[in-house]
Amino acid sequence: MTTAEREQGVLDAVPTDLFIGGRWRPAASGARMPVEDPATGKVLCEVADARVEDGMAALAAACDAQQGFAAMPPRERGEILRRAYEVIMARIDDLALLMTLEMGKPVAESKGEITYAAEFFRWFAEEAVRIDGGYAVAPNGQSRFLVTNQPVGVSLFVTPWNFPLAMGTRKIGPAIAAGCASVIKPAQQTPLSMHALAAILAEVGLPDGVLNVVTTSDASRVMEPLIRDGRARKLSFTGSTPVGRKLLEQASDKVLRTSMELGGNAPFIVFGDADLDKAVDGAMLAKMRNMGEACTAANRFLVHRSLADAFAERLTERMGALVVGRGTEDGVQVGPLIDAKGRDKVVELVDDAVQRGATVRLGGKPGDGPGHFYPPTVLTDVPLEARLTCEEVFGPVAPISVFDDEDAAVAAANDTEFGLVSYLFTESLDRALRVSERLEAGMVGLNTGLVSNPAAPFGGIKQSGLGREGGSVGIEEFLERKYVAIGFAG
Repeated sequence: MTTAEREQGVLDAVPTDLFIGGRWRPAASGARMPVEDPATGKVLCEVADARVEDGMAALAAACDAQQGFAAMPPRERGEILRRAYEVIMARIDDLALLMTLEMGKPVAESKGEITYAAEFFRWFAEEAVRIDGGYAVAPNGQSRFLVTNQPVGVSLFVTPWNFPLAMGTRKIGPAIAAGCASVIKPAQQTPLSMHALAAILAEVGLPDGVLNVVTTSDASRVMEPLIRDGRARKLSFTGSTPVGRKLLEQASDKVLRTSMELGGNAPFIVFGDADLDKAVDGAMLAKMRNMGEACTAANRFLVHRSLADAFAERLTERMGALVVGRGTEDGVQVGPLIDAKGRDKVVELVDDAVQRGATVRLGGKPGDGPGHFYPPTVLTDVPLEARLTCEEVFGPVAPISVFDDEDAAVAAANDTEFGLVSYLFTESLDRALRVSERLEAGMVGLNTGLVSNPAAPFGGIKQSGLGREGGSVGIEEFLERKYVAIGFAG
């Protein structure tokens, strides 16, 4: 089988209609929208393009399924997730190729995401049977308190294109574990991974209507009526802060429970006593994972003056050795950016930094030819007023600025409206603890460039979001606590 034949076979195996009430069906209007390969610009296939009536049908299907699913024994819900985990891992090669075709990341990275995504199902399969409550005696002894946790109800999910499977399982996993039916709208650019996941969940026995998938080119028009309808009781969104603000306004109309994982502007601080090899390894991981298209990506490098030249030299060498190309090709380490808009934003931010005095040590110009490629880029002497120090670059660009003391580093790191993740490298235990506490972020990577883990609570503060996903608290986002006061005669 040729490479082209295998790619086509993987694409042909994925449903392309809407998944509503347990069956695949076309959009009511018959509309379709293209899914493109960002490495070539060619259309891979077309999927159903939903309108408002399709979204409302999906909401109705979830509502019809909610009561029965909430009553399903927790062990059975957990077993569904466990079976799905096993199927995902058994099909990792095909799922990874599918993800690379629609999103662009190298197949090796896609496999990493598939494993990460599957782990959310394994984790929440175990959490499903650990939903607890409590029983207590009132202080005056005249009554008893019974506390239970119940499913929050029908949930609405909106997921991004950069991690098209993991951002879905991170929401779907706890929802199923808690007993919540849902409607999910994957990103327009990357719907195929979610379609494949929906097919797997149906295969392993998820009841009809518990998960509904609506793909659309007009997300705001389709999702707003669902949010304002009132039958859904939960909204979970991963994406940009401006869109998150709009969704919060809409959710306030019916006072929906919300989880928001929004933008980031992660500082990566390298102190003078840091292990330079460890810091450069961490920088490569924090910057180049997913071509820099991650809300957790290191967005600004703050390096102590004593290490700045050596750090820049080593980082430039490492990034310059990376192989750029179509993610399906052997040896490729850096794929294309998601689309022309994304690449144009990187060009704009890099040009702004250079105009303000930054020095280009590597890259700095988009490539020629088809696809939305941008080369690994290192900038030094980046002034703190450059736009890319306050805006997410979402690309393979490492801007390096220098600091002289700890207070200046912390002040620069915290000088942002965002607070998702911060990274710091130091060999001093005292500094590690002190700075970790001072950094205004929901997560801190201490001597590591990777913070994401299904067993840990993921989320930010300030305008990086609300709530947490993953970890033992992840299922709480889908539960409502109920208190029952019991009269007691004694």
